[in-house]
Amino acid sequence: MAGWTELPELVTANQGEPGIVELCEHLVGRGVGIEAGLLTRSDADAFVRSGLALRCTRALIEPLELDPDEAVAHAAAMEEVLEEADITLEQVHHGDMLASWAVNERGLRRGHGIRTGLEDTTLLPDGSRAPTTPSWSAPPPR
Repeated sequence: MAGWTELPELVTANQGEPGIVELCEHLVGRGVGIEAGLLTRSDADAFVRSGLALRCTRALIEPLELDPDEAVAHAAAMEEVLEEADITLEQVHHGDMLASWAVNERGLRRGHGIRTGLEDTTLLPDGSRAPTTPSWSAPPPR
């Protein structure tokens, strides 16, 4: 990354990774925004201890549990760690598969942003598989 000549505006840096604090400091020093990725409560604890919060753009609360109730409880626990440390960064909440719906709903109720990508769930809120859509193809060249 030290050799990058074109820099992204923002990167998600998962806080549980070895060497992440040094990497974040390097990127911030080069003007790159940091979205602190929190996948576990221990990630949230490590983030608080790191002192990076004042230099980050936002926090991504991303519980990995597939069970909606477990994922929501885990998101709440990570958010609580930030609140107890008086970290008031903008938050984006993000779940996986069926849990993405419940995590999104909780995040919205609490006034946070949400994120769900096309690869994050193939399920509807009731647990049924989303219908497929026809393949899109580009119009023929003129």
